[in-house]
Amino acid sequence: MSKVPWTYEENDLIVADYFAMLADDLAGRPYNKAEHRRALLPLLNGRTEGSVEFKHQNISAVLKGLGEDWIPGYKPAFNFQTSLIDAVARWLVFNPAWLGRIPKTAAGLREAAPLWVGPAPTLSNQPPPQELEQM
Repeated sequence: MSKVPWTYEENDLIVADYFAMLADDLAGRPYNKAEHRRALLPLLNGRTEGSVEFKHQNISAVLKGLGEDWIPGYKPAFNFQTSLIDAVARWLVFNPAWLGRIPKTAAGLREAAPLWVGPAPTLSNQPPPQELEQM
């Protein structure tokens, strides 16, 4: 089990993996988070599956902070290294088409129906006094 901070290389690897899963998620393609985690483990310096899972949650937090889509299965965990922000920024620089895509719309949400506000009611049902016409 590694207690040292994540390296730039490790962050870059896990960010690339996260975006691969996110692309599948946004496209509606099935993917297996556990398989992605297990495939990453040999490339990371003695990291556990739990630490990889938590780092994916950190990436969700970075993306949420940037106003980007994130994987719903990885609830954002906001106590992340600032080097992770740099890794996400590097990935976005090398993949500029990602920011140019049409964002996913929230499923099941729609615009609220407009509220019709008619004229204000009068204080009485009588016509206005004739004195008002002289003004």
